[in-house]
Amino acid sequence: MREIGRIEFVQVQSDPLKATVDGVHIYLPTPLLHVESLKLTSDGIFGITTEGDEVIDAHHAHHPKSRHRGINGISLGFIHHYDAMRDRFGAHLVEGIAGENIIVRAFEDALPLNLGDTLYIRCQAGNLIQLDEVMVATPCNEFSRFCAGQDIQAAELKATLQFLGDGRRGYYATLNGPLCTIHPGDTLLSVD
Repeated sequence: MREIGRIEFVQVQSDPLKATVDGVHIYLPTPLLHVESLKLTSDGIFGITTEGDEVIDAHHAHHPKSRHRGINGISLGFIHHYDAMRDRFGAHLVEGIAGENIIVRAFEDALPLNLGDTLYIRCQAGNLIQLDEVMVATPCNEFSRFCAGQDIQAAELKATLQFLGDGRRGYYATLNGPLCTIHPGDTLLSVD
Protein backbone atom coordinates (compact mmCIF):
# COMPACT_ATOMS: atom_id res chain seq x y z
CA MET A 1 0.00 0.00 0.00
CA ARG A 2 1.06 3.57 -0.66
CA GLU A 3 0.38 6.51 1.65
CA ILE A 4 -1.50 9.21 -0.25
CA GLY A 5 -1.86 11.85 2.43
CA ARG A 6 -3.21 12.90 5.80
CA ILE A 7 -6.76 13.89 6.61
CA GLU A 8 -6.64 17.63 7.24
CA PHE A 9 -10.25 18.07 8.38
CA VAL A 10 -13.66 16.45 8.22
CA GLN A 11 -17.10 17.95 7.67
CA VAL A 12 -20.74 17.20 6.99
CA GLN A 13 -23.52 18.82 5.01
CA SER A 14 -26.32 19.36 7.52
CA ASP A 15 -28.63 20.09 4.55
CA PRO A 16 -28.26 19.77 0.76
CA LEU A 17 -26.00 22.39 -0.84
CA LYS A 18 -28.12 22.88 -3.96
CA ALA A 19 -31.13 25.14 -3.59
CA THR A 20 -33.68 26.97 -5.70
CA VAL A 21 -33.91 30.70 -5.04
CA ASP A 22 -36.39 32.78 -7.04
CA GLY A 23 -36.68 29.92 -9.53
CA VAL A 24 -32.91 29.70 -10.08
CA HIS A 25 -30.90 26.61 -9.11
CA ILE A 26 -27.87 27.69 -7.08
CA TYR A 27 -25.09 26.22 -4.99
CA LEU A 28 -25.28 27.32 -1.35
CA PRO A 29 -22.40 26.12 0.89
CA THR A 30 -23.78 27.49 4.18
CA PRO A 31 -24.90 24.04 5.53
CA LEU A 32 -21.26 22.83 5.67
CA LEU A 33 -20.13 22.10 9.22
CA HIS A 34 -16.59 21.20 10.31
CA VAL A 35 -16.68 18.45 12.93
CA GLU A 36 -14.25 16.68 15.27
CA SER A 37 -14.68 13.25 13.70
CA LEU A 38 -16.81 11.24 11.28
CA LYS A 39 -18.73 8.09 12.07
CA LEU A 40 -18.81 6.05 8.86
CA THR A 41 -21.68 3.63 8.32
CA SER A 42 -22.91 1.59 5.37
CA ASP A 43 -25.74 4.15 4.97
CA GLY A 44 -23.53 7.26 5.03
CA ILE A 45 -21.89 9.56 7.56
CA PHE A 46 -22.57 11.23 10.88
CA GLY A 47 -20.39 14.11 12.02
CA ILE A 48 -19.41 14.19 15.69
CA THR A 49 -19.10 17.72 17.12
CA THR A 50 -16.71 18.82 19.87
CA GLU A 51 -19.68 18.52 22.27
CA GLY A 52 -20.22 14.90 21.18
CA ASP A 53 -23.43 15.58 19.24
CA GLU A 54 -24.14 13.64 16.04
CA VAL A 55 -25.02 15.55 12.86
CA ILE A 56 -26.38 13.43 10.02
CA ASP A 57 -24.91 14.20 6.60
CA ALA A 58 -27.25 15.10 3.70
CA HIS A 59 -25.96 12.07 1.75
CA HIS A 60 -26.84 9.62 4.53
CA ALA A 61 -29.72 7.32 3.53
CA HIS A 62 -31.77 8.44 6.56
CA HIS A 63 -31.36 12.23 6.30
CA PRO A 64 -34.83 13.88 6.02
CA LYS A 65 -33.76 15.51 2.69
CA SER A 66 -31.42 12.70 1.69
CA ARG A 67 -29.32 12.96 -1.46
CA HIS A 68 -28.19 9.34 -1.01
CA ARG A 69 -27.88 7.44 -4.32
CA GLY A 70 -26.21 4.32 -2.98
CA ILE A 71 -22.79 5.35 -4.31
CA ASN A 72 -22.23 8.73 -2.65
CA GLY A 73 -22.36 8.05 1.09
CA ILE A 74 -18.74 9.16 1.65
CA SER A 75 -16.86 11.84 -0.27
CA LEU A 76 -13.21 12.89 -0.37
CA GLY A 77 -11.35 15.91 -1.69
CA PHE A 78 -7.73 17.07 -1.88
CA ILE A 79 -6.20 20.39 -0.89
CA HIS A 80 -3.93 20.51 -3.97
CA HIS A 81 -7.05 20.29 -6.17
CA TYR A 82 -8.43 23.33 -4.34
CA ASP A 83 -5.17 25.15 -5.08
CA ALA A 84 -5.78 24.50 -8.80
CA MET A 85 -9.43 25.59 -8.54
CA ARG A 86 -8.45 28.82 -6.73
CA ASP A 87 -5.81 29.55 -9.36
CA ARG A 88 -8.46 29.31 -12.06
CA PHE A 89 -11.59 30.72 -10.38
CA GLY A 90 -10.62 32.76 -7.32
CA ALA A 91 -10.22 32.88 -3.55
CA HIS A 92 -13.85 31.96 -2.80
CA LEU A 93 -12.93 28.29 -3.38
CA VAL A 94 -11.72 27.51 0.11
CA GLU A 95 -10.84 23.93 1.03
CA GLY A 96 -13.94 21.78 1.39
CA ILE A 97 -16.43 24.18 -0.21
CA ALA A 98 -17.39 21.50 -2.75
CA GLY A 99 -18.89 19.63 0.21
CA GLU A 100 -16.60 16.61 0.52
CA ASN A 101 -16.64 14.92 3.93
CA ILE A 102 -12.93 14.10 4.11
CA ILE A 103 -10.34 16.69 3.05
CA VAL A 104 -6.84 15.27 2.52
CA ARG A 105 -3.47 16.98 2.28
CA ALA A 106 -1.64 14.78 -0.20
CA PHE A 107 2.02 13.94 0.29
CA GLU A 108 2.54 14.55 -3.46
CA ASP A 109 1.04 17.45 -5.42
CA ALA A 110 0.95 15.44 -8.64
CA LEU A 111 -1.31 12.63 -7.48
CA PRO A 112 -3.00 10.81 -10.32
CA LEU A 113 -6.64 11.78 -10.61
CA ASN A 114 -7.57 8.08 -10.90
CA LEU A 115 -7.11 6.67 -7.40
CA GLY A 116 -8.29 3.12 -8.17
CA ASP A 117 -11.34 1.25 -6.87
CA THR A 118 -10.25 0.80 -3.25
CA LEU A 119 -8.74 3.14 -0.66
CA TYR A 120 -7.88 2.61 3.00
CA ILE A 121 -7.79 4.91 5.99
CA ARG A 122 -5.25 4.03 8.66
CA CYS A 123 -6.51 5.44 11.93
CA GLN A 124 -4.09 6.80 14.48
CA ALA A 125 -4.96 3.78 16.67
CA GLY A 126 -3.59 1.57 13.85
CA ASN A 127 -6.77 -0.03 12.48
CA LEU A 128 -7.46 -0.02 8.72
CA ILE A 129 -10.79 1.07 7.23
CA GLN A 130 -11.56 -0.05 3.69
CA LEU A 131 -13.39 2.21 1.23
CA ASP A 132 -14.62 0.53 -1.95
CA GLU A 133 -16.34 1.66 -5.13
CA VAL A 134 -14.12 4.75 -5.29
CA MET A 135 -15.27 6.90 -8.17
CA VAL A 136 -15.02 10.43 -9.48
CA ALA A 137 -17.70 12.79 -8.18
CA THR A 138 -19.05 14.33 -11.36
CA PRO A 139 -19.36 18.11 -10.95
CA CYS A 140 -22.86 19.57 -11.19
CA ASN A 141 -23.94 22.71 -13.04
CA GLU A 142 -24.73 24.54 -9.78
CA PHE A 143 -21.26 24.04 -8.28
CA SER A 144 -19.62 24.86 -11.63
CA ARG A 145 -21.53 28.15 -11.80
CA PHE A 146 -20.57 28.86 -8.18
CA CYS A 147 -16.92 28.37 -9.15
CA ALA A 148 -16.88 30.41 -12.35
CA GLY A 149 -19.72 32.87 -11.75
CA GLN A 150 -23.49 32.47 -11.83
CA ASP A 151 -23.91 34.24 -15.17
CA ILE A 152 -21.49 32.13 -17.26
CA GLN A 153 -22.49 31.13 -20.77
CA ALA A 154 -22.83 27.56 -22.09
CA ALA A 155 -19.29 27.31 -23.53
CA GLU A 156 -17.71 28.51 -20.27
CA LEU A 157 -19.94 26.17 -18.25
CA LYS A 158 -18.79 23.25 -20.38
CA ALA A 159 -15.12 24.21 -19.92
CA THR A 160 -15.67 24.55 -16.16
CA LEU A 161 -17.36 21.14 -15.93
CA GLN A 162 -14.43 19.60 -17.83
CA PHE A 163 -11.86 21.30 -15.59
CA LEU A 164 -13.64 20.11 -12.43
CA GLY A 165 -14.04 16.58 -13.79
CA ASP A 166 -11.66 13.63 -13.53
CA GLY A 167 -11.53 13.90 -9.72
CA ARG A 168 -10.69 17.55 -9.25
CA ARG A 169 -14.19 18.10 -7.78
CA GLY A 170 -13.69 15.06 -5.52
CA TYR A 171 -14.49 11.38 -5.18
CA TYR A 172 -17.20 9.14 -3.75
CA ALA A 173 -16.64 5.91 -1.85
CA THR A 174 -18.53 3.27 0.10
CA LEU A 175 -17.54 1.81 3.45
CA ASN A 176 -16.59 -1.87 3.34
CA GLY A 177 -16.84 -3.07 6.93
CA PRO A 178 -18.48 -2.27 10.24
CA LEU A 179 -19.29 1.15 11.65
CA CYS A 180 -16.08 3.07 12.42
CA THR A 181 -14.82 6.54 13.30
CA ILE A 182 -12.12 8.60 11.58
CA HIS A 183 -10.37 11.81 12.66
CA PRO A 184 -8.14 14.52 11.25
CA GLY A 185 -4.61 13.16 11.28
CA ASP A 186 -5.60 9.71 10.01
CA THR A 187 -3.79 8.57 6.84
CA LEU A 188 -5.32 7.81 3.43
CA LEU A 189 -3.72 4.93 1.52
CA SER A 190 -4.11 3.41 -1.93
CA VAL A 191 -3.45 -0.08 -3.23
CA ASP A 192 -0.37 -0.18 -5.48
